[in-house]
Amino acid sequence: IGKQHLGNEPQGFDYYSILPGQGEYYNPEFITNGTRETIPGYVTGIIEDKAESWMDKRDIDKPFCLFIGHKATHRVWLPDTSDFRTFDEVTFPIPETFYDNYAGRKAAFQQEMSIGKDLIMGYDLKMESEEEALRQRVVKRMNPDQLAAFHRYYQPIFKKFNASGLSGKALTEWKYQRYMQDYLGTAASLDRNIGRALDYLDQNELAHNTIVIYLSDQGFYMGEHGWFDKRWMYEESFRTPMVMRYPGVIRPGTVNTDFVMNLDLAPTLLEAAGVPIPKDIQGESFLPLLKNPEAGGRDAIFYHYYENGEHAVSPHFGVRNHRYKLIRFYKRLEEWELYDLQKDPREVHNLFGQKKYRKIASDMRQRLAELADKYEDTEATALLHQKLPSEKTGFN
Repeated sequence: IGKQHLGNEPQGFDYYSILPGQGEYYNPEFITNGTRETIPGYVTGIIEDKAESWMDKRDIDKPFCLFIGHKATHRVWLPDTSDFRTFDEVTFPIPETFYDNYAGRKAAFQQEMSIGKDLIMGYDLKMESEEEALRQRVVKRMNPDQLAAFHRYYQPIFKKFNASGLSGKALTEWKYQRYMQDYLGTAASLDRNIGRALDYLDQNELAHNTIVIYLSDQGFYMGEHGWFDKRWMYEESFRTPMVMRYPGVIRPGTVNTDFVMNLDLAPTLLEAAGVPIPKDIQGESFLPLLKNPEAGGRDAIFYHYYENGEHAVSPHFGVRNHRYKLIRFYKRLEEWELYDLQKDPREVHNLFGQKKYRKIASDMRQRLAELADKYEDTEATALLHQKLPSEKTGFN
């Protein structure tokens, strides 16, 4: 139920009610078992309504698996009308790397996801401007009451902004505050409706024997490196939020720092359900880590970003262990980057090519090759066989 963004005909489900593509925040269209319908209201609440309706009608004598996919907090960040002013009195601290100069990191220098230069005033920040056509894409589905609430909130902000005459760093930091207010305003409904889902399980005596997993599909930039959006193997977008409730197995408040990959979810749930794990599944069940903190997890994790276009982020792949990270960029530029996350957790000092790190780079490259092979990433494997000029000084 909700967003799945993998085409409009989900496979393997006995029921679905999904958003076409990314979906819309207001009065969204849904495809319910092949039939299209438009539902009045705000998307996050509608998705939870649909989830509860499905659970009300399920066969209570059978176990169930329900996937709830939310649109929030996807661009463009448009809060519910009740959440417009939630964060207006908050001044968000400027991240340490907000004015990063990207020294030694050519790929980061070339990006087009800067809050200062790439957030669109009329579209992302809802300010009436020369981008009026883009702004209309944001509000086109609103009914008169919703549109009136939208204008009551954003028009005074726009008027005050016009009178301010902001420029330079002051303008960039104003955009950052507006971005954060809209983003977290959009997240407020998400938080509220996740609470509703958990309350439903409690009220229907399902909480004691239901596994609940909440996760994002990636991390996101809240001004770090001066950015919004995602895509990079740098920590802020590479690390993916995940919270899990498993009564009788996970003690509330437990924090586990072992490496887990998204492809580990399927084998974990299969093992928990007592179902054999197919041999061709590449992930590894992390159920042993939940039952025994001393079990020991992965020594390293693999990443590959394939797209070449959005926000001018170069395709890249890499490996991270508990201290170091090695990244190989390609297509837009051919470069390596190496980070010591213990000494440089913000990843602003590229160590690749430094003599004292050659052995570490070589070991990490070997581990990267092993993981690319393990996950049958033929593109990464082929690129690893190509020698770049920088490799003459970067590896042993």
